[in-house]
Amino acid sequence: MHHLQLKTQHRLIRDSMPEGLNLRLHRALSWLNRAEQCSDDFDAQFIFLWIAFNAAYASEFSQSERLDEQRAFRAFLDKLVLQDKQGQLEKLIWDEFSGSIRLLLDNRYVTPEFWAFHRNEISEDEWQKRFAKSKAVATQALGRRDTVSVLSVVLGRAYVLRNQLIHGGATWNSAVNREQVRDCCALMRSLVPLVIELMMGSGDTLWGDACYPVVQA
Repeated sequence: MHHLQLKTQHRLIRDSMPEGLNLRLHRALSWLNRAEQCSDDFDAQFIFLWIAFNAAYASEFSQSERLDEQRAFRAFLDKLVLQDKQGQLEKLIWDEFSGSIRLLLDNRYVTPEFWAFHRNEISEDEWQKRFAKSKAVATQALGRRDTVSVLSVVLGRAYVLRNQLIHGGATWNSAVNREQVRDCCALMRSLVPLVIELMMGSGDTLWGDACYPVVQA
């Protein structure tokens, strides 16, 4: 689905939904809308898609309760899979595996181990072993039809690109990172609308309070 279809659907059901979930969806839809306007700018599109995803999944935690991103992804995906009665996430993986997912799994530039090696934190042999292991984990999870594990690995790859762009570790429209930006965009263009759609059908699921709730003056 695209933004306009999802927004129309949200308007029909929002009055019956919890306030926190409505806020998440409203924000995620706004950033999805902006991402769809950037079809000729993959850097901007990926950033806006990531913000849309973040708006959907991130919760308000105290400092002591704050989860790392990998654990937050997995907890969120566990809830989505439980909500996904028709197996749409699994279908997305199978549809995308021959394309963007496989390419991301093979791309060394979106692995934290590769950059740890270039910072001289680990040896070349160690990063190669970790790279091979993470690919094997995703492949084995695919064979088990373990949707959460596959998406956790792939989103971990996308998160490395997210950090690179958000923290200024890349040039806009740079020729040296086009493959990973293009492939991450392809994944997130498929994933983010599906996440929003599944959440709209999950009014009884406890998603937690949205980050930075609206505070009236």
